[in-house]
Amino acid sequence: MGKHLLSFAWGQNGLRTLLPDSDAVIIVDVLSFSTAVDVAVGRGALVFPYAYGREGAAAHAARHSASLARPRSASGGQLSLSPKSLSKVSPGQRIVLPSPNGSALSELTGDCPTFAGCLRNAGAVAEAAGHIGERVGVIAAGEKWPDGTLRPALEDLLGAGAILAAMEGKLTPDAEATRAAYQAMRDICPEAILACASGQELADAGYAEDVSYAIAQNTSNAVPQLIGGAYQNALKTR
Repeated sequence: MGKHLLSFAWGQNGLRTLLPDSDAVIIVDVLSFSTAVDVAVGRGALVFPYAYGREGAAAHAARHSASLARPRSASGGQLSLSPKSLSKVSPGQRIVLPSPNGSALSELTGDCPTFAGCLRNAGAVAEAAGHIGERVGVIAAGEKWPDGTLRPALEDLLGAGAILAAMEGKLTPDAEATRAAYQAMRDICPEAILACASGQELADAGYAEDVSYAIAQNTSNAVPQLIGGAYQNALKTR
């Protein structure tokens, strides 16, 4: 994969910038969309991304004969963005998964081959995306400030860096810096994510176990690729 050109950018504007020059893109939303997708797809489920807050989610789920994931805070043990809630889904189960960052980005990629990457599947996704074409764009989703603007997120920087570190090729300066950040923090990556703003927010809300799913590095061989509107394991579709 030495001939690859590897790029990196943040959020929706970054995605729009990289798309015209990318043969494949990897969406990185470690806490928690990409991690949740990896857990579900690794069990054989299909995950339909849907931008959180947009009307029509229930109808979208009905059209696809899918279960609609609910907010993490809803009671009843329902499917949600919580990776733990998806850890026992059945093979072939169809899920519409609303999220404000990873799902929203996934809906913008058009015909470009799209993967959901995280720390769990960094190596597997890097290899799969590298087989698609020479130009791979890695997009860190980030979070949002109260006014809706992008809040760069350490966990997504590290997840993107882990993917870039698993690939060979020429890196743009932004991609080089992202890879270097991960390499510098590789050994303390779990502790850093537990202590960063997003990790603390989830832990304080009672979802520390979701962070535990997200900080596991290269524990999954699943390759969530967006095919026909749903993320599914590309290992089974090649």
